[in-house]
Amino acid sequence: MSCLIVMSQKELHRLEHIRQVRQGSLRVTRAAELLGLSRSQVHRLLQAYDLNGIDGLVSKKRGRPSNRRHSEKFRNAALDLVREHYVDFGPTLAAEKLVERHRISVSKETLRQWMMEAGIWVSRRERKKRVFQPRGRRDCFGELVQIDGSHHWWLSNRIPSVKRA
Repeated sequence: MSCLIVMSQKELHRLEHIRQVRQGSLRVTRAAELLGLSRSQVHRLLQAYDLNGIDGLVSKKRGRPSNRRHSEKFRNAALDLVREHYVDFGPTLAAEKLVERHRISVSKETLRQWMMEAGIWVSRRERKKRVFQPRGRRDCFGELVQIDGSHHWWLSNRIPSVKRA
């Protein structure tokens, strides 16, 4: 029976060193230095590897929401204020105004993502570009069309011919 295990590059790097420690070709202290961990953390990884195999080295947090995320109630309150007062503001200015006037502290990047999800703000890259009508090419290279809009007679042959008797 085969199963698919998704690992990050960092976890694959850990797996290599843990296998080398188990084979005896690498000491725990050297593995700790290479991985940037303490000896006790390497021992914890070794124990997890012995109990669960490769699965023991994979992060248990993968696919779960962050512990630092804002609550849905807080998110909705901030977005309601933005919709009500700052609908034409960008995320940076809206975040500053939320702190200044409403005492709600949200990072500009978080607010930007929330505003994009809610459809309040569209990034410049995604905004629709104006389409201009293409102009036809000139007949010859270097040919110029002269348009004389002047009312002065000395720019062209506009002098009325005066017939003398």
